[in-house]
Amino acid sequence: MTTHLVWLRNDLRIHDNSALHAACRSADAKVIALFIATPQQWQQHDMAPRQAAFIYENLRLLQQALAERGITLHYLQCSDFAASVDQLVTFCQQHKVDRLFYNYQYEVNEVRRDAAAEKALFDHDIMAQGFDDSLLLPPGSVQTGNNEMYKVFTPFSKAFVRRLQQGLPECLPAPKARDTTPPSELPALEPFDYPREPFDPDLFPAGEQAALKQLRHFCQQSVMDYAEQRDIPAIDGTSRLSVYLATGVLSPRQCLHRLLHQHPGALEGDKSFVWLNELIWREFYRHLLVAYPALCRHQPFTAWTNKVQWQGSDEQLKAWQQGKTGYPIVDAAMRQLNSTGWMHNRLRMITASFLVKDLLIDWRAGERYFISQLIDGDLAANNGGWQWAASTGTDAAPYFRIFNPTTQGERFDARGEFIRHWLPELRDVPDEGIHQPQQWAKKNKQKLDYPSPIVDHKEARNRTLAAFEAARKQAG
Repeated sequence: MTTHLVWLRNDLRIHDNSALHAACRSADAKVIALFIATPQQWQQHDMAPRQAAFIYENLRLLQQALAERGITLHYLQCSDFAASVDQLVTFCQQHKVDRLFYNYQYEVNEVRRDAAAEKALFDHDIMAQGFDDSLLLPPGSVQTGNNEMYKVFTPFSKAFVRRLQQGLPECLPAPKARDTTPPSELPALEPFDYPREPFDPDLFPAGEQAALKQLRHFCQQSVMDYAEQRDIPAIDGTSRLSVYLATGVLSPRQCLHRLLHQHPGALEGDKSFVWLNELIWREFYRHLLVAYPALCRHQPFTAWTNKVQWQGSDEQLKAWQQGKTGYPIVDAAMRQLNSTGWMHNRLRMITASFLVKDLLIDWRAGERYFISQLIDGDLAANNGGWQWAASTGTDAAPYFRIFNPTTQGERFDARGEFIRHWLPELRDVPDEGIHQPQQWAKKNKQKLDYPSPIVDHKEARNRTLAAFEAARKQAG
């Protein structure tokens, strides 16, 4: 009997899984699956412990779902990607695997691992087939008239929508149950040899069914209000599907098809398009990662910004990380991140701008801290967001666009509801003082257990403008 192996990585689902679907196409083949944990590699990549815990729980549920279809999910654990290739080859030999199916990952280390795996398998007469699965459209398929990757988002988005209007990517069904006896005992899934930090199952329920339920709920009830509510952190106005997309429990094609099922006018620009455009931002950053691999190597897209003289101190970085900067909206956001492993998207922009433009700390320090905390951590999206905020990336905010953290708080958390939730030491400060609590306390002769601002925004803005202007001149 022919044996097909599905090598699972960040595609932990049975619905719309290209590699799984292809492996199951032949009714006569035996199909098995494999997940290889690589804790040391994850540590090198600063994976958040909460994300590792979320992956493990989804892996456990996926094993059960596959078993119901007669597919056994095996599990191995080794140190890093190099060791995983060796283990993969040995596993294939032990189980007499004829063909391997997998979905592409686009980060530099992952691409090298997969190339090494294909070569090693080929040397043992095992054919491997990869698929573009984690995107709506494959990298390189949306290009300018000069056959180059777009460097600005808006024309990329317009070209992307035109491609979708010409034909939607297919959404594949889950495989049918194999004509085999379901395994009576499943292989053990040993806990990852990785730092343990539990995630909140109420905020992020694990499993494909939970992800699909949340997607349906959002598209049915919330997406038409998304444009008005997405920037207000005190409101549950976002989809909170990013964790499922980052780990592959949900595919972007499922999101697109569900959205169009509920709102057929999305591609023509009705109100639901605002959310679809966020999915296109996700595509943009991943397509960029493939076109410019240096983005995986901590390099700015805009070369002259390498000349910026970063000046922030370790003490200021620590204050930002701990949510003790003296700017309430920044501190509340950072404490949300530290507590839950997630941060509202508007707050990601505000906190990133504060670190880079107010403290003049290298954006890479913030990028690394975020990825070490985020349950929805994704290299392309995280890097793209940080380079946008730092004015170092493609389609970045101009370096002279600097968020004022106080006015941002006043605009997006006017009554301080979000701030008071995460900064209980400010719970008794009235609305009119919540965004500058130290001034309110001084005026009203009150004492607060809350720090004074660690930097003056106006002075910091001038310092940052001077640093960026000097870098431009130095670069010529």
